[in-house]
Amino acid sequence: MSEARASGRQLRRGIYILPTLFTIGTIFCGFYAVINTMKGEFNLAAIALGFAVVCDGLDGRIARLTNSCSEFGVQMDSLADVIAFGLAPAVLAYVWGAKSIVPTVPPYAKHVQQIGWIVAFAFVICGAMRLARFNIQSTKPQLPAQHSAKKYFVGMPIPAGAGLVAAIVHFSPEALDNWQAGALWNILVGFLAFLMISTIRYPSFKHIDMRSRKSYVNFYLLALLVALIYLYSQVVLLILATVYATSGFLMKIYQMVKHKNEGILPAEELVPSPDDSK
Repeated sequence: MSEARASGRQLRRGIYILPTLFTIGTIFCGFYAVINTMKGEFNLAAIALGFAVVCDGLDGRIARLTNSCSEFGVQMDSLADVIAFGLAPAVLAYVWGAKSIVPTVPPYAKHVQQIGWIVAFAFVICGAMRLARFNIQSTKPQLPAQHSAKKYFVGMPIPAGAGLVAAIVHFSPEALDNWQAGALWNILVGFLAFLMISTIRYPSFKHIDMRSRKSYVNFYLLALLVALIYLYSQVVLLILATVYATSGFLMKIYQMVKHKNEGILPAEELVPSPDDSK
């Protein structure tokens, strides 16, 4: 009996350690991305951020599948996200998109560099605020009517913002040296920072059950997606990151337009017809 109990304890320890290993992998990918950014290896830095997104998705899913979620794991995951999806992509965004711009042609091009590091810092701060808000919301008890809210994130998840930065750099690894392109890049990074702290809803894929009877369809789609990424990583990753990053914003605009149109009554409803007076 004692040997069986000891083996059971070792098994449970192994189950709890497994998600933490993926979290450590996320931190390592973020650190590796920063190192390669400083060396000018922007494509390697972008690829490292891509692997960080994969590790971040696996640690949470494995923890849920093995029922090994813990408060330590939650806090560890948040700290890993700040490093891998906040600091690392911000450094990459600044060095790739602003640092190489010549500040003397024209003279006001130097402001692109100055605004670049400010925008990159804002990306880190907004990402940390996004994670803090998520941790607070996840600890609050939810009513039965609010369970459907688990299918959505409030604000763009920080891995999605980092993923779009990495996808763009992976698509075009050469650093920007044109001040107009750098200005547009600063606007994009600032917009991503805003989306993270906004209240715009983004779809969550945590509710997808890989253990259901129809999970073979999900596995088939996942295998197809992996094959496409392996063959056409630059185009496919850019499309996926762009579609997800803009999905919540575009859906919000659609809902606002739809709500506005519903508030406008047709002319025939405002003016009573002669038959209505009878």
